[in-house]
Amino acid sequence: MALLVQKFGGTSVADPDRIREVADWVARRRKAGDQIVLVVSAMGKETDELLRLADAVSGTRPGREMDMLITAGERKAAALVCMALHDVGVEADSFTGSQAGFITDTTHMNAKIVEIKPDRVLAALEAGRTPVLGGSQGVSVDKDVTFLGRGGSDTTAVAIAHAIGADACELYTDVSGVYTTDPRVVSEARKMNSISFDELLEMTATGCPKPAMRSVEFARSHGVTLHIRSAFTWEQGTWVSEEEPSMEDAIISAVTHDTSEAKVTVNNLPDNPGIAAKLFRNLADADVNVDMIVQNVSAYGQTDISFTVPKEELESASKVCEDCSTAMGGDGVSADSEIARVSVVGAGMKSNPGVAATMFETLAAAGINIEMISTSAIRISCVVRESEAERAVQEIHQAFELHAPA
Repeated sequence: MALLVQKFGGTSVADPDRIREVADWVARRRKAGDQIVLVVSAMGKETDELLRLADAVSGTRPGREMDMLITAGERKAAALVCMALHDVGVEADSFTGSQAGFITDTTHMNAKIVEIKPDRVLAALEAGRTPVLGGSQGVSVDKDVTFLGRGGSDTTAVAIAHAIGADACELYTDVSGVYTTDPRVVSEARKMNSISFDELLEMTATGCPKPAMRSVEFARSHGVTLHIRSAFTWEQGTWVSEEEPSMEDAIISAVTHDTSEAKVTVNNLPDNPGIAAKLFRNLADADVNVDMIVQNVSAYGQTDISFTVPKEELESASKVCEDCSTAMGGDGVSADSEIARVSVVGAGMKSNPGVAATMFETLAAAGINIEMISTSAIRISCVVRESEAERAVQEIHQAFELHAPA
């Protein structure tokens, strides 16, 4: 018998039929002897619809009221799932984030968990009942409803799994696990049976949309075993743990791509100590999230600094850089929103030279120009033209033979 946390995303509970399917699955797991705690997201695209409604009625959208509005979707889903569970003979209780003991900071629309008091969840389990938690929500230290942000239901699930000492946290979605790349881009993409936390963190940071990166960080920090799997086929998915790869494992595990960023270049800045520090301090103070950074070799006492930012922050980043360029004696700013980042990820590259060479040679042979490069111990990322991103993924996936059985 295992104690499991099972999280179901929006597509998994999108309509009454899907909700009944989830209830039937939970009933089968209960009959097999498992104890289950459920975490549910809002149904389908309901969060998007609530945001649309907020835009339609308000230009100010106060954070406190936005949190109250958005979290209603998860509460609705939790109640409906409980009703479906009762119909299949599973005694269940729905809980809001507050009732489940999630205490957060006071940041609205993206609150952080500061403490979990799972007393009511544990009491329900002790009574033989199945707790169903509304995901992505809590109550602040000021006793206001708070929203944990996009993907927050994954974080809710991992956090409650840690708090109650669950054997594993199962994240159910509309795909059957973590793939070597996006199957919509490469039809031969292969589902991985297992992956390390470090590898999955790099993947989620470079374009893999599920699970939420924040939840993977939490799971790694607190030793929560994850299982990414499908709520449509119920097959075994991808296990995520701390285990290091063996010598027989692939050097590269996956190829990811991300088209959500833009590039900013500040031209001909004085190549003096403190210039970069001032530039990036001003960007940080403006809440601009900077990612890849490249500074060109100095020529005639001047240098260019390029970096990437989320596309939605391009306008504010450009404004900050224009002001800095003027103040520092630079030669203006250029912005480019038609870029993409393509990355290879794999713990095996730590001890295998030649990964970068193979990646660069592959892109060169395909006639794809590299504009920026960044690396970590288990990742290499290249910025290319957005129009060439999918072809780059296909070529690299083939070059590293990721389609082949592990």
